[in-house]
Amino acid sequence: MDRYDEDLDDLEAKIMADPHPSMLEQIFDLKRSLQRVRRVAVHQKEILQRLSRGEFDLVDRNALPFYRDVYDHFVRVADLTESYRDLVAAVLEMYLSMQSQRLNEVMKVLTLISTIMLPLTFVAGVYGMNFEFMPELHWKYGYVFALSLMGLITAGLIWYFKRKRWL
Repeated sequence: MDRYDEDLDDLEAKIMADPHPSMLEQIFDLKRSLQRVRRVAVHQKEILQRLSRGEFDLVDRNALPFYRDVYDHFVRVADLTESYRDLVAAVLEMYLSMQSQRLNEVMKVLTLISTIMLPLTFVAGVYGMNFEFMPELHWKYGYVFALSLMGLITAGLIWYFKRKRWL
């Protein structure tokens, strides 16, 4: 049981530092192991309880206190198993929460990049049309104007995002 406690503490610390996909397998291995202990504990606890009460004639009455002691220890182990199962569920939830947070950060960056690129694509699309009667096409500074407009839009969006603390 002490090993389970140490494993849970180590896993929790690792998840807080840097959640890695391999940790999910460790969490599920720990959960399966605790379920096996719980399955055994349920049946053994009942048997040990009956032994500690002296329900069997083969058990010497002088040995009953020792059986009660073993039963008490086993009840404690079963309770710790239940507690550790709850902790494993909490660790799993923490892992999924950290992964979700990381995904949200990535999506935020991608959204900001897309938001900046959208008006630039519009400007490039308008000036990329092959119409004969666009005044800017024959203008000497049309290319510089288009690039400057794109730069101003980008700078304006970045300023706005920083002001809103999104960037």
